[in-house]
Amino acid sequence: MMPAVPAISAVFSPKTFTLDNGLQVVVIENRRAPIVMQMLWYRVGAADEEAGESGLAHFLEHLLFKGTKTVKPGEFSRTIARIGGRDNAFTSYDFTAYFQRVAAHELETVMRLEADRMQNVVLTDDVVLPERDVVLEERRSRTDNSPAAQLREQVRRALYLNHPYGRPVIGWMSEIRELTTEKALAFYRKHYAPNNAMLIIAGDTSVGKVRALAEKYYGPIPRRAVPERARPKEPPHRAARRVVLTNQRVSLPAWSRTHLAPSYGADEKGTGYALEVLAQVLGGGSTSRLYRKLVVERGIASNAGAWYSGDGLDYGEFGIYASPKAGGDIDELEKAVLEELAAAVKEGFKPADIDRAKRLMSAQAIYARDGIRAGPNAIGQAFTQGQTIADVEAWPERISAVTPEQVMEAAQAVLNVEKSVTSILLPETAK
Repeated sequence: MMPAVPAISAVFSPKTFTLDNGLQVVVIENRRAPIVMQMLWYRVGAADEEAGESGLAHFLEHLLFKGTKTVKPGEFSRTIARIGGRDNAFTSYDFTAYFQRVAAHELETVMRLEADRMQNVVLTDDVVLPERDVVLEERRSRTDNSPAAQLREQVRRALYLNHPYGRPVIGWMSEIRELTTEKALAFYRKHYAPNNAMLIIAGDTSVGKVRALAEKYYGPIPRRAVPERARPKEPPHRAARRVVLTNQRVSLPAWSRTHLAPSYGADEKGTGYALEVLAQVLGGGSTSRLYRKLVVERGIASNAGAWYSGDGLDYGEFGIYASPKAGGDIDELEKAVLEELAAAVKEGFKPADIDRAKRLMSAQAIYARDGIRAGPNAIGQAFTQGQTIADVEAWPERISAVTPEQVMEAAQAVLNVEKSVTSILLPETAK
């Protein structure tokens, strides 16, 4: 057993130890209010599903609320509500996470309940098949009835030629219909093990108390063999792709371009930090270059910006977006965006603009200390996506060390049209 030792004291100052069964436990003490949050992160998500079983990770997340050998279906959430807390769960490509937020004196209650469903979930067709219908309806309402969501789904399918990041987390409708009790149980037994999880407790508690409760409730759960996360790689991207969706529900057109990019965990060069700064200085608010040029000076757009998502285990994404002013022409807007983007890559950015962007980002990291959920989210995602606690704690320092030259190198390497998908959302009446 490893002793509790503090990580680099920079953002959340967590303390961590590992149980004999391989469960890593992280404690973030925060005495601002008499509450605690428990988050349990499993290193499995939609990208770990077998071909033809899209949506299985998300489906199993739903099913973990359907009871265990000693807890009746729905009783988990009813218990949390009865003690004045709230609970939920969420699934992404690289993780599945469960959380509860309760009064500090109820920590033992939630740890007992969560440990129980790590190993004792009971599933039968009586609860599984109706829940499958719930997921089907969730897909209809959130994706099939939303033009923007439909477009995002098509963009991902076009962006990833071979990697499972290209399929939707919720799953394809035809494959959700084929999910069964047996498939859910097999996925549960394959991936839900203490040595494939991280337990994070944040709030008004102590390492000593968490250690005692973790050893009591999680400690007896045996470790199990967990498959290695072996995923296909992307082949060379040699052609730009373009996706256009026209729908009567769209009131205003929108333009965007998404580039395949390195992620924090998969890139040893540290390109992600430069891309984070690039996104901020290029399109991170009303003072950014794209907003200033397209909205303020040229008056051609109602909004414009950029973003970077670098948390993927295997790949990241860099995006640029803009919307025309009412009555504006989408083709003219696209031309203007690309002109400004080319000028930015050619001319570079003023050191003062980059310094301002880095100060803003570092300040946001400091403010994150006040919230009880920010630490568990950042550390849990890092654990499941190829990074470490030390990486999370060192993030402000690494952002501050980014140079203008690194920002431009990242821009020139990533803003490559062959590695991108351009997407346009249009009203049905648009020509």
